[in-house]
Amino acid sequence: MSKAEVALLMGSDSDWPLLEDTVGVFLQFGVECEVRVMSAHRTPEIAAAFARQAAGKGIKVILAAAGGSAHLAGVVAGHTTLPVIGIPVSSNFMGGLDSLLSTVQMPAGIPVATVAVGKSGATNAALLAVQILALGRADLRQKLARHKKTLVEKVKAGNARIQMEVAKKKTKG
Repeated sequence: MSKAEVALLMGSDSDWPLLEDTVGVFLQFGVECEVRVMSAHRTPEIAAAFARQAAGKGIKVILAAAGGSAHLAGVVAGHTTLPVIGIPVSSNFMGGLDSLLSTVQMPAGIPVATVAVGKSGATNAALLAVQILALGRADLRQKLARHKKTLVEKVKAGNARIQMEVAKKKTKG
């Protein structure tokens, strides 16, 4: 059995540049992640089989990234009871709005949690998966608490820099 608790699926290897940081988030939190390329349209049997077998392999959360018609998350969700997080990939058509709508508009009974289009969405998908896993893991809850503190410190540091810039402008003016 794999040690991976999370699976990160992408509809095409061209999605990798968007998703590299997602894997980085999992590494930061010490969460094992299985990464695969599969397509809802070009390899539907592979996607369905993966979804059906994921829980038996120890996977607890599945992230599925796709652009264009973006059906990967929905196909996977239709074949598993695990939580599925859809990551819409930006496309040349409508700036990724088509991907977002294809991912988020699921029929009742087949939920797919959907994040924003692009890198921030991919990062948030990983963080959401970590939060789901943290429901049963105190170590992840502690790491998430530290992560939140780091975000607060970054905002405070940014505010301090801006306050200095404003003060400089006032003294010059």
